[in-house]
Amino acid sequence: MKFSVIISYYKNLENLKLIFLALENQSVKKFEVIVSEDDYNEETFVFLKEAKNSYTFIIKHTHQNEDLGFRKNKMLNKSVKVANGTFLIFIDGDCVPHKHFIKSYLNNFEEQAVLKGRRVMLSEKITTHLKMTLNLKTLNFLNILFSKSEKKKNGFYSPYFNLSYKSNKKWLIGCNWGISKKTLLMINGFDEDYVRAAVGEDNDVEWRLKCIKIKEKSVKNKAIVYHLYHKGKYSQEDLKFNKNVLKKKIEKNDFFCLNGLKKIN
Repeated sequence: MKFSVIISYYKNLENLKLIFLALENQSVKKFEVIVSEDDYNEETFVFLKEAKNSYTFIIKHTHQNEDLGFRKNKMLNKSVKVANGTFLIFIDGDCVPHKHFIKSYLNNFEEQAVLKGRRVMLSEKITTHLKMTLNLKTLNFLNILFSKSEKKKNGFYSPYFNLSYKSNKKWLIGCNWGISKKTLLMINGFDEDYVRAAVGEDNDVEWRLKCIKIKEKSVKNKAIVYHLYHKGKYSQEDLKFNKNVLKKKIEKNDFFCLNGLKKIN
C-alpha cells in the first residue's frame, strides 16, 4: 500500500523543516510527501530543491501561480491529483507528527473509512525549545504533561487500546486525518467554494462523507500530531460566513461538490 502525506503549507519554513525532520524519523519509511503550498514563494522552491537530496522520502510540491489569498482547498485538490498514494494523510504546516504517526495510519487503514486523529496544543515554551534545539525528544509525554500545553491527553501514545473517544461525536480536524484516495474521489474531493480561513476543508468534507455512509474510525492516541504554538485565530466574520456557506450546501444536499476535483457546470 502506498501512502501520501499532504501538508497544507503557508509561509513558515521553520515549521516545515521541523515536520520534515519528524517525517524522516518515522518508524515506517515508505511514503511520499506533498507540500501543498497556498502561495508562490521562491524560498520554498529553494528549500525543497535541496531537501530532495537530504531526505529518504519522495517530495512533491504543488503551489499557486500567485498568492490570491486563502485557496487551501484548491491546493489540496491539486495535491490529491498528483498523489500516488492509495491512502492520503492530511496534516497542517504547524503540526509535527509523532514517530509512529504513519505506522498508526497503516495499522488502522480501511478503504471505506475516514480515519480521524487529534492534536496536542503545545505551549509557547515547548514550541520555542523545540525550534531552538530541533530535538524531537522534547515531545515526550511527561515533558508535555508538566507543561502549559493543552489537550495533553491527546499526546499519550496507545497503539493497542482505544481510549475513551466517540468518533461520531467529534468533528474531523483538517490537521490530522486520513482517507483512501478512491473514497475521497467519490465526493469529488474538496469544495473550492470555501475561500475564507475557517470551516471548510474539514467540516464540509465530513458531512459529505456521512452522506455516502462512509465509516468513521478514531486514531486518537495512535496517530498523534503536536500543534506548534502561535497566536491568531479565525475571525468571527469569516467563521460566520463559512458556516452559512456550509449550511446552504447541507440544505441542498450537494455531497458531490460542484467546484471540486472535477469541475461541474
